[in-house]
Amino acid sequence: MMYMHYCKRCHRVYMLNGHKQRCPKCRESITELKITYMDYVAMDMEARKQFTKSCGDEEQLPKLSTTYRMYKYSKWYKELQKQFPQTTIINYPMADRTPVENAMSMV
Repeated sequence: MMYMHYCKRCHRVYMLNGHKQRCPKCRESITELKITYMDYVAMDMEARKQFTKSCGDEEQLPKLSTTYRMYKYSKWYKELQKQFPQTTIINYPMADRTPVENAMSMV
């Protein structure tokens, strides 16, 4: 599936497959846009220029962007979890300590 993204650094709108997180040109973080691929390609050149200009406006970009809510199921997220496993915190009371001195261990 094709999705539209905007790179603040490059000031470009990209059509990319999947929910990409990085710009293919500069490798900086990109913003996924609400606009569909079909709506974007239906625009004429002037409308596309105006849309790109709107994406470059810090006040308008949040209104034009969307958050991919299923990211936890995506391949890039699973790979990230493998690289940085979450730390589990275990609290347990110690018999010879007062409650204020309870131990906290990180596994």
